[in-house]
Amino acid sequence: MLINRALCHSWLTQVTFRYHANIASRLQACRHNQPPQRFWQPPVRHFHAHRPRSSNIKPNLGEPAADGNTVPTNNVIKAIAFTGAFSVGCFAGATIMEYENTRNRDSWWQLKQDVRRYWDSLSPGDKTFAPILVCNLLAFALWRVPAMRTTMLTYFTSNPAARIVCWPMFLSTFSHYSVMHIFANMYVLHSFSNAAVLSMGKEQFMAVYLSAGVFSSLMSVLYKAGTRNPGMSLGASGAIMTVLAYVCAQYPETQLSILFLPTVTFSAGAAIKVIMGIDFAGCVMGWKFFDHAAHLGGAMFGIFWAHYGAQLWAKRISLLNYYHELRRTKQK
Repeated sequence: MLINRALCHSWLTQVTFRYHANIASRLQACRHNQPPQRFWQPPVRHFHAHRPRSSNIKPNLGEPAADGNTVPTNNVIKAIAFTGAFSVGCFAGATIMEYENTRNRDSWWQLKQDVRRYWDSLSPGDKTFAPILVCNLLAFALWRVPAMRTTMLTYFTSNPAARIVCWPMFLSTFSHYSVMHIFANMYVLHSFSNAAVLSMGKEQFMAVYLSAGVFSSLMSVLYKAGTRNPGMSLGASGAIMTVLAYVCAQYPETQLSILFLPTVTFSAGAAIKVIMGIDFAGCVMGWKFFDHAAHLGGAMFGIFWAHYGAQLWAKRISLLNYYHELRRTKQK
């Protein structure tokens, strides 16, 4: 089934993009996303339950399910604790980064003139998107190294029944196995990142994006544990769903159109509700090709942050003051 949408205006001029969504059925063990700007494919995260002979990616023998389809309770507890600790660390790091960037802005730009000139020409969204793209490309390249296959399966796929649970929840959000998977996800992220960065600022955006990736992995872990259906998941679409949902919630009246039917338009607010409805149905019906729990968790995180993020981000001031005093004390 194909769902195509396109934004009718420009985000930079009227905070709108053109985009379309296309749910592809050819990817295995991956997450996809909704490419905006011109056209996008809705974020999807795939996972495979344990099946006798179906997957073309052989599971890591060192990462078996504990007891058939049972997810160890200890792994669920670890996943919850890791999500909380990682998110706090992300926002604490973003606060310190904000302070350092403000304090050392002049010295930070003392780079070679050609690099400085090119970097300054980029939009805020492109500057934030670039390091995320590099990390995803590095992980994608590592999948092509045969000697790294076991490591990638262990640390760059999230599986609640595996021996190692926590760090894969984070690293899997940079992991893509197929060319179409990484292209679709990065296209979507690039299309929406500028609007989100202009709204939040680059430090807050990075904290939200990284935390959302782990939170969407946690939702996948909890769903798989609750349904006793563990399996591997990978892809950035959970975090990208947060960016999409945030932008749609911030600018719900942005007009969207269906690809090949440009005269049929509807609001971004309605579009995100439909997408979340599909993912909710996928969770209820037990659809297994996409990781609907991760998508739904990412969208919920984005909508939550659109409504309450400003108040929560303002609470970083105490940490900012503490870090300022710490830096001033060390300089004396």
